[in-house]
Amino acid sequence: MRANANKIIWLTGASSGIGESLAYELNYQGHKLIISARNKEQLKKVKEKCKYPQKVAILPLDLEDLTSMRNIVKTAISIYGRLDILINNAGLSQRSLIIETNLEVFKKLMLVNYLGTVALSKEVLPHFITNGGGHFVVVSSLMGKFGSPYRSGYCGAKHALHGFFDVLRMEHEKDGVDVTIICPGFIQTNVAINALTGDGSSQKRNDSATENGMSPDKFARKMIRAIHRKKFEAYIGGKEISGIYVKRIFPKLLHKIVLRSKVR
Repeated sequence: MRANANKIIWLTGASSGIGESLAYELNYQGHKLIISARNKEQLKKVKEKCKYPQKVAILPLDLEDLTSMRNIVKTAISIYGRLDILINNAGLSQRSLIIETNLEVFKKLMLVNYLGTVALSKEVLPHFITNGGGHFVVVSSLMGKFGSPYRSGYCGAKHALHGFFDVLRMEHEKDGVDVTIICPGFIQTNVAINALTGDGSSQKRNDSATENGMSPDKFARKMIRAIHRKKFEAYIGGKEISGIYVKRIFPKLLHKIVLRSKVR
């Protein structure tokens, strides 16, 4: 998006991982940013490391607090006077078998990954309509397109995002509202370390697939290109993205491949 480096972009989940890399790259390109996450101190560190920190505003956000969305959106709009792009990047993963997972864990995954994102986007939507357009970017996952053991609740929430934002795109194309859904594969972040286990505690360890995944900086550059092109969906990762295409034609084959992979 360098050619239009005057966008005002609100980025959630900006304190680490994909969000942190996106913040650095978007700031380097000259965009004005609002960065959000629960950890305000970590957001300050991200801002300080940006090339143009004067173009970065910090706005703490907890996606579990659905009642705060209206006020926080008003605050976000007031910072620069408008919003052009909302990047819904914040989220939480899972590593536990269905039979060993407490219902409260499924509820938390749905609250953070789906309902929080929906609530925030719904409050931003009228602003986009009034301004004659805007762009919702949603960081989903390959798990939003097909499933894998130990990720049932995470898959369910990500699948739900696709359904909701596909409809939002249809209903508001006439208002100039764009929707891009990004589906990462394995990216070198703390997603596995922070993933919830069956009792709701964090896994606190990484896995080999994540450790050997794409770097978040490379991912961020590819994601920004997809946003600039206003793609409906973009699949970014290594050979794991082939699962998207295998499922379309040979769903039983994908089932066997995923089971053989023994990915945790």
